[in-house]
Amino acid sequence: MSNIRITKQFSFETGHALYGYDGKCRNVHGHSYKLSVTVIGSPITDTTNVKLGMVIDFSDLKKIVKEEIVDIYDHATVFNKNTPHVELAHELTQRGHSVILADYQPTSENMVIDFAAKIKARLPKNINLHSLRLQETDSSFAEWYALDN
Repeated sequence: MSNIRITKQFSFETGHALYGYDGKCRNVHGHSYKLSVTVIGSPITDTTNVKLGMVIDFSDLKKIVKEEIVDIYDHATVFNKNTPHVELAHELTQRGHSVILADYQPTSENMVIDFAAKIKARLPKNINLHSLRLQETDSSFAEWYALDN
């Protein structure tokens, strides 16, 4: 049976600041992120299965990514938990804002690594995460490929 790759795209708005960075991104700012999630597997061949011909139902993949990434990161602000911005993070949280204190510098590169681990943990055993593409701006993105990891 052939392996087929399918991709679902997501978008979300997230703010962040890069602690210790020597450019403008050290300041709190935001992006309209676009996340492309590609999985690989064989289409279901069991004629009694309602998902016959699918690698994974797009709605099942959507549920995983929404719960693990989009619903958490959309309209949130991400800071490195070791940043001096932690005081600001606590104040924002007290005022009802969504703040994520990450174990890493919240660059697109580190975020895509984190997202890959979260998505892989939720996929059915017969489906593998092939790649992620996290687009931060129209001309800048980070990619994660299973083959490279």
